[in-house]
Amino acid sequence: MWTPAATFAATLAPGQSTTAPAPAQTPPPASTPSAPTPSAPAQPAPAQSTPGQPRRVPVPRPPVDVEVGSVKFVGVSAVSTGALKGALATQAGSRLPWGENRYFDEEEFAADLRRVHAFYADNGYPRARVVDHELNYNDDRSKVDVVIHVEEGPPVRIGAISFFGFEALPANEFTALQRGLPIQVGQVRRQADLVAARDQAAGAFKEYGHPYVRIQMLEGSGREPDTVTLTLAAEAGRAAKFGPVEIVGNSSVSDEVIRRYLAFAQGDTFKLSRILISERRLYNLEVFQFVNFDLRGMDTQPEDVPVRVTVTEGKHRRVEFGLGYGSEEHARARVNWRHVNFFGGARTAGVEAKYSSLEQGVRLNFTEPYFFSPTYTFDVSVQEWHANEPAFDLRTRGGRVTVSREIRRRRNRRRASTTRASVTLVHEYERYTISPEALADLTFRDELIALGLDPRTGEGRGTLGALSFNLTHDTTTNRLDPRNGFLGTLHVERAGGVLPGDFEYWESTVEMRHYIPIGSRIVWANKGRIGSIDGSGNFDETVPFFKRYFLGGSTSLRGWSRFEVSPLSGSGLPLGGFAVLELSSELRFPVWRQLSSVLFVDAGNVWDEPWRHPLNDLRYDAGTGVRYNTPIGPIRLDVGYQLNPVPGLLIDGEPQRRRWRLHFSIGQAF
Repeated sequence: MWTPAATFAATLAPGQSTTAPAPAQTPPPASTPSAPTPSAPAQPAPAQSTPGQPRRVPVPRPPVDVEVGSVKFVGVSAVSTGALKGALATQAGSRLPWGENRYFDEEEFAADLRRVHAFYADNGYPRARVVDHELNYNDDRSKVDVVIHVEEGPPVRIGAISFFGFEALPANEFTALQRGLPIQVGQVRRQADLVAARDQAAGAFKEYGHPYVRIQMLEGSGREPDTVTLTLAAEAGRAAKFGPVEIVGNSSVSDEVIRRYLAFAQGDTFKLSRILISERRLYNLEVFQFVNFDLRGMDTQPEDVPVRVTVTEGKHRRVEFGLGYGSEEHARARVNWRHVNFFGGARTAGVEAKYSSLEQGVRLNFTEPYFFSPTYTFDVSVQEWHANEPAFDLRTRGGRVTVSREIRRRRNRRRASTTRASVTLVHEYERYTISPEALADLTFRDELIALGLDPRTGEGRGTLGALSFNLTHDTTTNRLDPRNGFLGTLHVERAGGVLPGDFEYWESTVEMRHYIPIGSRIVWANKGRIGSIDGSGNFDETVPFFKRYFLGGSTSLRGWSRFEVSPLSGSGLPLGGFAVLELSSELRFPVWRQLSSVLFVDAGNVWDEPWRHPLNDLRYDAGTGVRYNTPIGPIRLDVGYQLNPVPGLLIDGEPQRRRWRLHFSIGQAF
C-alpha cells in the first residue's frame, strides 16, 4: 500500500520526477509471424509478444536505394496519424519532381516498428502493438509503399488524482490549479499531459513566492482495470523575495531606462510572471535583440534572489521593404524607416511610405513607450494619405495622438490573454470625391446635393475633429494564421460636439473572431461585425461620405468585389449606408504539406438607417479557396459565389453579369 507522505519523504530529490511502474496487464495473444525473407538461410521461429512490448516482426531486406512512395497505417483511430508518421524515421518522399526523395532503410524500419509501440505507450495505450506490415514494391522494385497494421488495445485512464503538499498555495489558486490541469479523472493517461501538469503546478508555486519548489508525479494502480491513480506531490521550499538587480550588456540605453520597465523591484515577493512581463516589455522596445534574466545562487536557496539582466542591443536604425500583389490592391510597395532609440529612452521615430492602386501616402510617427508608467504608451502620427476606393477618392492630411494602456495580460490554463485600451484624438483635413460613374449619372444629381457634395465636381471637404476609444481582448497566438483563441474589439468614435470640425456623428462597432481547433489540423474560424453611424440633424451632411459602410471584397462578402454591397442609388450605384452587419464562417483543413483549403459561407448587408439590422435582409455567398503557407503568412486564393445577388447593381456602369468573384492576397481572410 503506497503512503503519500512516506513515499514523498523518501524519494523526493531536486529536479527528480518519479513514475511508478504501470499496473500489470493481461498479455495479448501471440501474433502471427510475417513471411520469412528470401535471403534468410532458414525460417525464424515465430516471435512472441510480451506484455507491454511490440511483436518483433521480421523485416525483409530490400534492394539498395529503394524510394519510399508512401507510409500508411491500418487500425489507427485513437491517435493522430500525422503525429504517428512524424515519430518515424521512415518517411515518404515528395510527390513533386523537384522534391526530396526518401529511401528505405531496413534497420531504421525495424526500429520504427518499436517506435510505434513507444508512441502509443506515451499516449496512453501501453498494449498497442504492430501485428503485421506490408512492403509493396513496384515492378522494378525501385519504390516501396509501406503499410503498417496496428492493434491499439484498450487505453489506460486516470482513475483518481490526489494532491500532497499544496498548503502553501492560497485556496482560490489551488482550486483554479486543480480545474486547469491538463490531467482530469477519466482522461487517457498521456505522458505529455503528466509533464505539463507537473510544470503547471511548479509554476503556481513560483507565482506565490516559492522559486525552489520541487514537484513529483507519482503513479499507482487504479481500483478499476486499466486505470491508474496519480498524485502530485510538492515540497514548497523556502519562500523568497527578489534581491539586488544587476544589468549588463547595455551601452546606449542606461540602467535607469531598463529598470523602469522591470515589473519587480528589490524586496518584492518572488513571482515568476514578473520576470516574464519584464522580458516581454524589454523585447517590445525593439532596442534589444537579446534579453535574458538569470536567477543567481539558486542552489543555495537564498531568501533574496539576486537577478542578473543581460541585454544585447541591436541596430538602432532599421529599414524594411515590402513588395506584394493582391486582386484588390494589385502591385504594392512599402518602405518603413525607424530609429528605435530616438533621443534615447527607447523612443521610436519612423517614416512609412506606401504605394498601391488603393493607397498612396507618407506617414510620420513617434512613440514614447514610457508615458508616466511602463503600462502606458504615447503615440503621435502625421500623414499625407490618398485612398482610392471604388466609391470615392479620399485625401487626408493631419495627425492623431493616441494614449494606450495594457489593462491586463495573464495566462489562463494553456492560453495567454491580453486586454488593451486606447484613446485617440483626431484632427485631419479631409477632401473627398464621389466616383466618376456616380458623377456622370445625371439622375444622381439630387442625391449629390443631399450628400453635401458639389453637384458639378462631386467633391466634399472639411475638418474632422474626433475622439475615439478602442478596447481589444485577444487570446490568439498567431495573428497571421490563428488556429485557436478569441479576438474581440470595441470601437466608439465621437466627432464634433466640443471638438472643432465640420462633421458631427457617433460611431459604434463591435467585432468578434473565434477560432476553434478540430483535432490537431482543422480549424473552424468565425467572424461577426456589427456597427452603426448616427449623426445629428441631416446626417447625410454631418456624416462625411467616406465614413459610410460598404461590404464586399477579399475580407468581406467574397461573392462580391470591393464596396459592391450597400444601398444603391436610383440608377444602381453603391452609395454606402449607416448600419452594417457582417458574418463569416469557414472551415480550414490541410490538403498536402504546405497546401491547405477552406470552405466558407459569408452573410451580411448595409442599410441606410442607423441602428437598423434586419436579419431577413442579408446577402449570402459561399465558396472555397486554397492556402499555401509561407513564413510571411498564407498565400490565399478564394472563389466566392453569390447566393442572392443585389438587384439592380451596376458594375462599371453596366448591369452585373456574373455571380462569382476571384480574390488573391496574402494572409487569412480574417
